[in-house]
Amino acid sequence: MKAAVLKAFGSPLVVEEVPDPVIGTGEVIVDVAAAPVLPYTGEVLSGARRYLLPAPVIPGCGAVGRVRAIGPDATKLAVGDWVFCDPTVRSRDDAAMPDIVLQGWSARGEGGQRLQAYHRDGAFAERVRVPTENAIRIGPIAEAQAGHWCALNTLLVPYGGLLAANLRAGETLLVSGATGHFGSAAVAAGLAMGAACVVAPGRNERVLADLVRRFGARIRPVTLTGDEAADRARMMEAAPGPIDCVLDILPPSAAATVARAAVMSVRPYGRVVLMGGVGMLGGDDLALPYPWIMRNDVTVRGKWMYPPDAVGRMAGLVRAGLLRLEEYAVTAFALEEANAAVAHAAAQGGPFRQTVLKVGEPG
Repeated sequence: MKAAVLKAFGSPLVVEEVPDPVIGTGEVIVDVAAAPVLPYTGEVLSGARRYLLPAPVIPGCGAVGRVRAIGPDATKLAVGDWVFCDPTVRSRDDAAMPDIVLQGWSARGEGGQRLQAYHRDGAFAERVRVPTENAIRIGPIAEAQAGHWCALNTLLVPYGGLLAANLRAGETLLVSGATGHFGSAAVAAGLAMGAACVVAPGRNERVLADLVRRFGARIRPVTLTGDEAADRARMMEAAPGPIDCVLDILPPSAAATVARAAVMSVRPYGRVVLMGGVGMLGGDDLALPYPWIMRNDVTVRGKWMYPPDAVGRMAGLVRAGLLRLEEYAVTAFALEEANAAVAHAAAQGGPFRQTVLKVGEPG
């Protein structure tokens, strides 16, 4: 099969013939129809993100495709089923504390690296091998829709945070980082889950206006000034009432003061979920006042990715018309154009834009 291979960090992808993946017990082989190219893919492949991804490797974080072969433990999947290939692979020998890797993307810790040694290659290829539980049925779709369904890869990340926050219909949500690639997805997911209002702070007034254009009066935009106290006050004033939940999904380049301004806008007894990258690449870490957390009974928790059942639940939101994948403008590249796709994703990676490698008719 053909695949785009990263030979070494900082080198271009090389599209070449590689051996087909070999199925084992507890695994599925999927013919890739489309694979998302995230805006920061270039940072991963250059080594700037410092992800643990031993080269040579076939990168690629998630895919949409059709089942080619199934193992003996599959009882619902059938050859030809359309599936989302969930890149979040969990170890199976400790349900309480599983090691987690993003297949073809990153790992963490010693256990994660051991897991990655096997579940290594990602979806920038004609076929990909995934654990059985990671090939999740999404129902019948047209071949032309595969690129739009790749948006699940982005939407699922903040959706996992909103599930962790126990966001309830009718509540007021604040998305810190709302003008970014994942933050704008959080806005869409929050509204689909029934948030009465989403407070959307950001510096990019054009993107804030676009959020209002797309989603209407349920969006309360806030233009950030850089003054922490003033920005916090503006966020709270923009909300129609107390802010029940804050999801922070700011990128690593964001300052901790921006995150803290948002986090501390939450009401007493409110919930905060941290999913962003503040402090990951240097700079100040997030410092929250102990007395404020304790006396206000605020719940603060971290969340990485999403629970295993999130894909099916999100597919249900799409099928019900509550979440519109058509919001995403998709630009497709052939597998042979992988390097051009990476460059395009970096240059055009704004909200509701999706770059994909379109591998073609599976089978």
